Amino acid sequence: MMPVSVLAEILKKHESQLLETWIEAQRASGIRADLIDIDTVIANSKELLKLLTVAAAEGTQDLSAQHWEPVKGMLARLSRVQSRQGFTPSETATFVFSLKEPLFATLQAYGENPIEEIWAATRLLDSLGLYSMESFMTGREMVIREQQESMLELSTPVVELWKGVLAIPLIGALDSNRTQIVMEALLEKIVQTESEIAIIDITGVPTVDTMVAQHLLKTVTAAKLMGAKCIISGIRPQIAATIVHLGVELGDVVTKSSLADAFLLALKELEVRLVSKPVLR
Repeated sequence: MMPVSVLAEILKKHESQLLETWIEAQRASGIRADLIDIDTVIANSKELLKLLTVAAAEGTQDLSAQHWEPVKGMLARLSRVQSRQGFTPSETATFVFSLKEPLFATLQAYGENPIEEIWAATRLLDSLGLYSMESFMTGREMVIREQQESMLELSTPVVELWKGVLAIPLIGALDSNRTQIVMEALLEKIVQTESEIAIIDITGVPTVDTMVAQHLLKTVTAAKLMGAKCIISGIRPQIAATIVHLGVELGDVVTKSSLADAFLLALKELEVRLVSKPVLR
């Protein structure tokens, strides 16, 4: 394997030339001018070359060594930023892989055994390129999770039907993650509005199993701790039969078949009377 000091010497001695040819190689591979400007490309390239030079002079090419952390940190930050900007994994990894050609051309004219040196540089750049792709995918997964959480928050609105009466209509499957979001949104609204009753409507929940029932009970319990009484509406005949079949105990939780029935019950609990106004003819 090529001594690390040799690679550091090459990077330091030919930094300007490598930077120039590397930028050209990136241009040739197709820089996304709509996502990144050339000044940023040059700045990123300069930074990576300097970090590579320092790391290569410190020790082995084992990326798990401490002196490679600055290089990995820079690539991780860049990859995660690009994952949010709309780059593809291959476009992000090309930033590192495009350094191969200019570096190999320099290595061919250096030393007595350029093949060995080129092979060592290949292994290093391949490892750094793969690390960039892994960091990119981590960043992309974070973006997806954030988008999913945002969609869940939008799909679980808490509305105030009356002074002191809240309703949260649930649509779609209910899992642990969504239950947590529902619970937090409901509790926050209870505190904001000082509401006494919260209606959890499950008309749009396709199926209710033991896990869904447990999630609902957790939300009801949390609301009770905040001083609000919960009513579960949308209990259709098939859901009622399923709950009985599963042997799920809802305890003293009040249930209604529709949101309208639950709302009328809530008004009754608040001692609110609705009087029909006679129609004048």
